[in-house]
Amino acid sequence: MQGTLSETVGVSNRQRLVWLSLLAMPLLFPVALPGMATAVGTFCLLTAYGICVGRSVPLPAWLAKRELNGRIKALLTVMVSRVTRVISRVGRPRMLSLTHPSARVFNALMLSAAGLSMMMPVPIISFDNVMPALAIVLIAWGLRLRDGLLLMAGYLISLAAVGSVALLLWGGTHIVTELLSRAGFAVSP
Repeated sequence: MQGTLSETVGVSNRQRLVWLSLLAMPLLFPVALPGMATAVGTFCLLTAYGICVGRSVPLPAWLAKRELNGRIKALLTVMVSRVTRVISRVGRPRMLSLTHPSARVFNALMLSAAGLSMMMPVPIISFDNVMPALAIVLIAWGLRLRDGLLLMAGYLISLAAVGSVALLLWGGTHIVTELLSRAGFAVSP
């Protein structure tokens, strides 16, 4: 852990994948802070773009220069060590063709799909970020550990996340439209 946020998250995409997964993990539970999904989704898109072009994208200057206090550093150190201990038991290099540099564009697209589905505002539904968060965690650790099996699971969950968010968006919009029309407000289709 370094002093600034930019030094802490690192400059390589492999370092950022760890932080991306850690940021997405709280969203695996239906209770999260407002705006957290947008922040994680934005960081996900930034990381995915870096993977696609083959180099990391720098954080915006105003964010990169933010100082981390000692308490946050200690908490992050504990979180990182616990998560890496658990994940290292599960993940290992396998199905390496999925993590080959020739697959980086596809991996970046799947990570972007998960990030975009996380950022999509779904009316009324509170658990809409669980599947995209799981997809981000699986893809991030799959890329970090070069584990094709985790990547395959992440791909499937990412596709399911995009489909479920689209379905939730459609259903939520339909419910809101129906409620507004019953309340007497004119709603055009």
